[in-house]
Amino acid sequence: MNMHVGTLGALAALLLASGSNPAPVAATQPGTPAGGSCAALTGLTLADGKVVAAEEVAKGAMVTTKEGVPGLPSQVAFCRVRATLTPTPRSSIKVEVWLPLTTAWNGKLLGAGNGGYGGSMLLPQLTMQGALAKGYATVGTDMGHVGTADTDAKWALNAPEKIVDFGHRANHLAAGTGRAVIAAYYGNAPKAAYFQGCSDGGREALMEAQRYPEDYDAIIAGAPANAWTRMMAAFMRDDRAVFARPESAIPNAKLKLLQDAAIAQCDAKDGVKDGVLDDPRGCGFDPAVLQCKAGDEATCLTAGQVTAARALYRGALDGKGRPFFPGYMPGAEAVPGTWDVWLTGSKAQHGVFATEFYRYMVHSNPEWQPGAFDFARDYAAGRRLAPLLDSDSPDLGAFLKRGGKLILYHGWNDAAIPPENTIAYFEAVTKRLPAEARKSVRLFMAPGMSHCLAGPGPNVFDALGTLDTWRQGGPAPETMIATKFDNDLFGYLGFPAKPLRTRPLCAWPKVARWTGKGSTDDAANFTCVAPGTKS
Repeated sequence: MNMHVGTLGALAALLLASGSNPAPVAATQPGTPAGGSCAALTGLTLADGKVVAAEEVAKGAMVTTKEGVPGLPSQVAFCRVRATLTPTPRSSIKVEVWLPLTTAWNGKLLGAGNGGYGGSMLLPQLTMQGALAKGYATVGTDMGHVGTADTDAKWALNAPEKIVDFGHRANHLAAGTGRAVIAAYYGNAPKAAYFQGCSDGGREALMEAQRYPEDYDAIIAGAPANAWTRMMAAFMRDDRAVFARPESAIPNAKLKLLQDAAIAQCDAKDGVKDGVLDDPRGCGFDPAVLQCKAGDEATCLTAGQVTAARALYRGALDGKGRPFFPGYMPGAEAVPGTWDVWLTGSKAQHGVFATEFYRYMVHSNPEWQPGAFDFARDYAAGRRLAPLLDSDSPDLGAFLKRGGKLILYHGWNDAAIPPENTIAYFEAVTKRLPAEARKSVRLFMAPGMSHCLAGPGPNVFDALGTLDTWRQGGPAPETMIATKFDNDLFGYLGFPAKPLRTRPLCAWPKVARWTGKGSTDDAANFTCVAPGTKS
């Protein structure tokens, strides 16, 4: 079965991309928890709702979180708890808490972020599965609504309370729900609580740190969509750059021209010719080198296509032509799930996400069309939602003061959210709180990594284990070892997968450099050095 890969919601579909499913896990009986009965949690009264179902799940049983999407086999036995929260009459927040058996619980809670516009438990499930296998009790939420896909914002039409739930309230209440269910099941509070999310989940992670600093002790924010209202205006700018005029559209077949030219120009600059640019910012690639002398041929770009590609690399401009939001990096334009899905394909997700935002959240007009986008007017209208949706404040003082730790990460080949957005946020935090940031905030950039997962570079790494060691008193992390698998999602979830190469990710601003000896596919042969250092 072939499923579309590359949108936020399609990460789970990578399980089927190779035409195979993960090897089944031998089924076992859940066993009886020492701390209490799983089924007895049904009906538990919560601060803003109640538990509506609680069931024991056997090891190896298929766990389905979205109708019509294949489930995943559970790697451990656990108690699956489902709750509905109604903090307002129009709210209906679905929360799930997954509890390992008492003997397997590590005493900690992990909150799992969603993605896109949420609308189901499909994406939190990916984080919850892996953490559950490591002994964590986990909690996730659908963000307060049911969506047909994670690109769907129709639920927000004339529903301000649901926008609040999506913006920040759902995850905050889920944190309290997780603690209440843990106390009822185990008889103890968690000794530590962490949150992990990527994309919108990264926005959610930073929202927790900024707005609710006491919810979690340490946080992982990957490729955060934290500048949400600015980003949506930039997404619409990207869409208009490519699709406003027919002559600007870049066929997917021509993306390889861009990628091959960028790799040929810049790959060797980092000391290793491996098809991955360690820091693409220094490439300086100009797509004009590919412009056709005349006409439109398969081996070159038209003038309109060159202009569109330049706009995507440069980044969005405001209504006065000034830089407004970062652009996208050269070197992976033709990698499946990157430019084809987000920027240039016939159903490019930037246009879809931004159109849904302006139609249903901003203008409450389902008939609104991208061709009507006016930067000054529509950006200002969208900014009215910034207090609810944006989590780009660099003021992490309350979170860091109580000992909080924050790991940020971003893939250099992310075509969904520009990697320089995360660098800018890290630098803003460092500028505002220099001493605290040096002690408690780290950023890791991943060469060759796409949006949250996959890509030609090593992209699977143990951010949660790194965070836990740090929060429990270990030294601040300076490296994480990343692996490229033949199936990256299998590797991420802990299913059988073949490792192809490893590489250290270095705490920003350091970069990994090959020592000149040994295989370039082995992280042991790299060291972290200051930028500009030659190998």
